[in-house]
Amino acid sequence: MSSASGDSASSREEYLKAYRLMLTARVLEDKLASLYRAGLIKGGVFLGKGQEALSVSVGINLRKGDIFAPLIRDQAGRMAFGDTILDTLRTYLGSSLGSMRGRDGNIHRGRPREGYYAMISHLGAMIPMVAGALMARRFRGESGVVGATCIGDGGTSTGAFHEGLNAAAVEKLPLIVVVANNQYAYSTPNTRQFVCADLLDKAAGYGVAGHHADGVDLADCLRTLGKAVQAARDGGGPQLVVASLLRLVGHGEHDDARYVDPALKSAPLGQDCLQISEAFIQSQGWASAEELATWREELQAEVDETAAKVRREPPPDPAEEEWLALSESQLSDNFAAA
Repeated sequence: MSSASGDSASSREEYLKAYRLMLTARVLEDKLASLYRAGLIKGGVFLGKGQEALSVSVGINLRKGDIFAPLIRDQAGRMAFGDTILDTLRTYLGSSLGSMRGRDGNIHRGRPREGYYAMISHLGAMIPMVAGALMARRFRGESGVVGATCIGDGGTSTGAFHEGLNAAAVEKLPLIVVVANNQYAYSTPNTRQFVCADLLDKAAGYGVAGHHADGVDLADCLRTLGKAVQAARDGGGPQLVVASLLRLVGHGEHDDARYVDPALKSAPLGQDCLQISEAFIQSQGWASAEELATWREELQAEVDETAAKVRREPPPDPAEEEWLALSESQLSDNFAAA
């Protein structure tokens, strides 16, 4: 399962851009894990290690005006859609200067008026949410817009998945549902989740187009998501993308993942997509090992510096807080963006 499949369909510039976003997400999440272990982050921390190639390929194939509803392991996709290191850290550390103003849990951040939706739940709820938003765009006469959301293999067993995808299929909405089949719904293996041969079989059941992606191969993910997004944008209706990979960490930082079958870890889908991408970049002569190390060091310095800055910022003061919905213009338009 090698990135040797990288060809003209995935240009050098796009590949390197996607890799840099993957690396940014990995370095940033390593910092989040460290802050969590130090007791500086309240609530859970859920990392996307091993899923960055799939996630970044979603965000990078969307454009301004589209809708993106990421989930708990989509830091790379968030970065590709315009999220920043600064706002991520502000949300996790509860700064009142962030887009969520320190009010919400650390994974529920977004800017809905920009098409970047805050997560309600990772158990399918975002599928009908995005479908409804696409219907609203249609009613307003907008065209050329697509909406994408991500889900895990376990989430495909929920009622929200069925209802949302079925409604989108009936209405032929430009919705892309990306399934990260990471082999476990928390600690429940696929064998206890579904009995169909492949989750992609569900596409035919709903009458939607289906695509399979190699979740550890960045080139294949970029190509597959590019094809799915374009098909939806061209009027092809909902697109279901299923990628096979392995979550390389526990469900959250509180979980040691001892339930994961060791055979999966040594299997091709247990490879680290970031390491595979680095090997491919070097094999193509696009960057040396020294250059890759320098990129990582620069990002680590930026993340460390930003984290130190955010830790000095004030948390929300309940006595002074304007308890208005974050959609109110006086809050959403005027939060500190830098």
